Amino acid sequence: MFRSKADSALRRRRRTQSGLTLVELIVAFSILLVLTTMAVPLARYQVRRQREKDLLVDLREMRHAIDKYKDLCDQGKIPAGDPDAFCYPTKLETLVEGVKMTSTLSGNGQSNKMKLLRSIPKDPFTGETDWGKRSMQDDPTSNSWGGQNVFNVYTKSMDKASDGTPYSEW
Repeated sequence: MFRSKADSALRRRRRTQSGLTLVELIVAFSILLVLTTMAVPLARYQVRRQREKDLLVDLREMRHAIDKYKDLCDQGKIPAGDPDAFCYPTKLETLVEGVKMTSTLSGNGQSNKMKLLRSIPKDPFTGETDWGKRSMQDDPTSNSWGGQNVFNVYTKSMDKASDGTPYSEW
């Protein structure tokens, strides 16, 4: 009689308890594994794509600042400096530090500095502000900088885009 009461209580508990069997757990974990293996390459692709967009924006911003410096120098609004520079900045930091204007509109005698960049952006691939530079006298595909001026900038990353072009050629 004692055993039958325990057996009936055990049967009632099994009917009311809910849970997963081992097979159900294995199937659920297998589905999760398949979904995560599909999501990881997609996440990596999204991160790489965002870095590429950031690289394009940073290069465009710095090249625009270099061109603006050249235009101001050609117009005589900033001093030309070294003749070997051909009115290009001699270093990238000049665009951040600012360039003294030759004439001021304020007339109060204060030196007017024009800053063409707020800061040198970090390269999204290398994580550093050290960009590759080319002077006007350098070969367009050169990876070494002659030092005369800053005509162009490029990333020092050796990675390649999905189409096979090196990021340093962007």
